[in-house]
Amino acid sequence: MRAPRPIARLLRLTDPRAALESLIETKGVVKTVESGALEYKGAQKGQERYSFAKIPHTLDIPDLIELQKESFNWFITEGLREAFASISPIKDFTGNLILEFGEHSLGEPKYTVEECRERDMTYCAPLRVRVRLITSESGEIKGIPDQEIFMGDLPLMTEKGTFMINGAERVIVSQLVRSPGVYFLQDTDTNGRPIFIATVIPNRGAWIEFETDNGGKNDTSEGTIGVRIDKNRKIIVTTFVRALDKKYETDDALRKTFADPLTGEVPAIIENCLEKDKDIKTREDALKEVYKKLRPGEPENPDNAETLLRNTFFDDKRYDLAAVGRYKVNRKLEKQFALMNYTPSRVEDVRDSHGNVKEKALRHLTKEDMIAVVRHLVEVVNGSQHVDDIDHLGNRRVRSVGELLQNQFRVGLLRLERVVRERMTVQDLETVTPQVLINIRPVVAAIKEFFGSSQLSQFMDQTNSLAELTHKRRLSALGPGGLSRERAGFEVRDVHHSHYGRICPIETPEGPNIGLIGSLATYARVNRYGFIETPYRVV
Repeated sequence: MRAPRPIARLLRLTDPRAALESLIETKGVVKTVESGALEYKGAQKGQERYSFAKIPHTLDIPDLIELQKESFNWFITEGLREAFASISPIKDFTGNLILEFGEHSLGEPKYTVEECRERDMTYCAPLRVRVRLITSESGEIKGIPDQEIFMGDLPLMTEKGTFMINGAERVIVSQLVRSPGVYFLQDTDTNGRPIFIATVIPNRGAWIEFETDNGGKNDTSEGTIGVRIDKNRKIIVTTFVRALDKKYETDDALRKTFADPLTGEVPAIIENCLEKDKDIKTREDALKEVYKKLRPGEPENPDNAETLLRNTFFDDKRYDLAAVGRYKVNRKLEKQFALMNYTPSRVEDVRDSHGNVKEKALRHLTKEDMIAVVRHLVEVVNGSQHVDDIDHLGNRRVRSVGELLQNQFRVGLLRLERVVRERMTVQDLETVTPQVLINIRPVVAAIKEFFGSSQLSQFMDQTNSLAELTHKRRLSALGPGGLSRERAGFEVRDVHHSHYGRICPIETPEGPNIGLIGSLATYARVNRYGFIETPYRVV
């Protein structure tokens, strides 16, 4: 009779642990005990694990829903503060009243997650913010100083990375969008001739495009460069730069600005631009020309033009590159800034030991940024610099739940700001209080709209545990500010070499959404700027 196999002997053992240890002795399998760094379903701190693999694994599987949890925690701690700071202070049209927002706080949820599930309710906590109403003439604080105002109930994330909305579990799918920054691309005009375009994409604000025009010739260097602001009519680049600052007013100053610092040679394309706008000699003429193109039909006024330019590009409230946009601009134009002897703005605010801002990072464009963009575009036209690959994951970033929620919250606050300003004009200065001015309905409605009807807020897939986990790690190129199925071409859907180790090349739906919806790879993580990173072994 044949001797019983080791596994058959194990089956006869009653104690599963003894069976496992017997198998380890028989097969010579190495027992590994994890340190407790690994935390996900089924893995407790300090839990013993047995590896039956012949190839040892060198990296622990990370927390697979860390993206959702960390993003929401950022929103609670930083995102809400940034949103309130973006509208604070609110001043009335006469400047008599000033409403300031201070620190925010979250209360305790009224019901647990299970109670909300049973009662068809939303798992949320009350959001309160400290406000101060000041009369600008006397500096007197109206009402109670640092008074707490209720701003509505904010849905909270459960431990599983989901939201309980009206008794149903929902997941906010992360969005994969083009990152703010500056991009240099090649295209063709209506006659099939090559043109080069530099586009500065902000997080919030007007797009600006610097576009070459061949002038009917095949050689791009014989053409000119035009500027489009928010798809308006084209302005010659030298006219636009003249309008930016008095120091760029003369032709010689412009030649010096764009000349090669080593040889002193002025690019032919810049000489062509100067030839084309030879009628414009002063900054005032340039401002009138810019205003005529941006506001056709209105009287040309240099002061109005200067205000328009300042509000469009150099005002933090109207134009925001965000930290990621400033980071991308600084990295892309690093060489040009060095040649110009210009130190660009920092990416992050510099704070002291008490958390107060010592040096504020510029989130808007600067005049030097625009000069550097034109200089880099000239190098792209001459062939000394490459165009960008727009589908590379270095140019696309993940907007997860915290950022999406912050954007929606800001929409509600902007509506609230309009209501507060209108009420400030009709209320009596003697009796007005913060409660009278603030109407929280726009904020509450914006949050409800996001969780209830946004394309990225979805019922959680509860087919099984794996489907649930996959849903939380999904990335979508669709949604507000993203692509649409109809406009998305083949290139954006295709597998790119930068997806390696970052996005799974297999897991994507069939049909019209193919390539537009994907999943994070197991070891991929999202950094603070929203770019996907993957570990690699140094060989």
